[in-house]
Amino acid sequence: MIIAVPTETKARETRVALSPDVVKELCTKGFTIRVQAGAGIKSWISDEEYQKAGAEIVPTAEALLAEADVVLKINAPSPDEVKLIKSDAVLISFLYAATSPEVVSACEARGLSVFSMDAIPRISRAQKMDALSSQSNLAGYKTVILAANAFGKIFPMLMTAAGTVKPAKVVIMGAGVAGLQAIATAKRLGAIVEVSDIRPETKEQVESLGGKFIEVKADESMKTEGGYVKSVSDEFLRKQQELIAKHVAEADIVITTALIPGKKAPLLITEAMVKSMKSGSVIVDMAVEQGGNCALSELDKTVVKEGVTIIGESNLPALLPLNASQLYARNIATFLQHLANADGFRWEMEEEITKGSLILHRGKRVHPSVTQQ
Repeated sequence: MIIAVPTETKARETRVALSPDVVKELCTKGFTIRVQAGAGIKSWISDEEYQKAGAEIVPTAEALLAEADVVLKINAPSPDEVKLIKSDAVLISFLYAATSPEVVSACEARGLSVFSMDAIPRISRAQKMDALSSQSNLAGYKTVILAANAFGKIFPMLMTAAGTVKPAKVVIMGAGVAGLQAIATAKRLGAIVEVSDIRPETKEQVESLGGKFIEVKADESMKTEGGYVKSVSDEFLRKQQELIAKHVAEADIVITTALIPGKKAPLLITEAMVKSMKSGSVIVDMAVEQGGNCALSELDKTVVKEGVTIIGESNLPALLPLNASQLYARNIATFLQHLANADGFRWEMEEEITKGSLILHRGKRVHPSVTQQ
């Protein structure tokens, strides 16, 4: 089975789908690995390292994809990239199928089988395949570092002969994987951390990391699935905004992480709330790619509005490309070996992980997220 790793073409992307150590492991299990020339350069991985691990280097995407049985990527391919993949191949990448109709249609027309890394069920035996968590973990860390760099003060309390410097106050909205890592990082840097999450079950996790939980009472409109909030009412969001407005006004740094899969990110910080913040404060909007949690954030830009620095970096894991690529490579390789061996795919269509992550099978839509499109 020939596995292809092309260079990622999405703007601002620095990661690569396989690392040399994982290439070596897959080669010893009988897989043939081919990597596009230069695919790992932005992750500080040379072609020579891939060759030493057992991979073949192919000069162009066209030559690479024309013979590949399996294509491993981080981001979904563009429709033009899909046309380069041979018709009976298998694609594995992040796809976000419900919001990528053009890519899904292109894969359908090409007759591809497609597995989406973001659709892997959040169950215990799939933890080693969970790329959403591995990448969010890094993003949560990097978010705090970006905020600290943009903030004009230090995080910890500092007592000197010239006086005492108060610790920074950080408000984090959302206690998922990224939020929890942001809490831990901000606490390690010495900040006071307050955390808002609409899921009451996260309170214990927040407090175990030293954060203070801002509790918003849940209502009947809130629906969760697989650890994610699927929907909430406008009335609930209004109550949440009212409760956290005071905390935001007093914060030095606000980090927002709230996402609803397949939908626009909920608005958590209004323009009025930004105006209430102290001059020199910082907001990092981790949901900017899906519309943003802050009304004034701008995609892939750092802007200053109302005296507040607002960071809208859409691809935070790509700012830590070496670690991000290493972790993603382990996730995708574990997933691949669950689905197949060197002789081919098992196609266990009713098996939970296969069924949950398979979007298209030989060009036919099989996942609920796309069967209604």
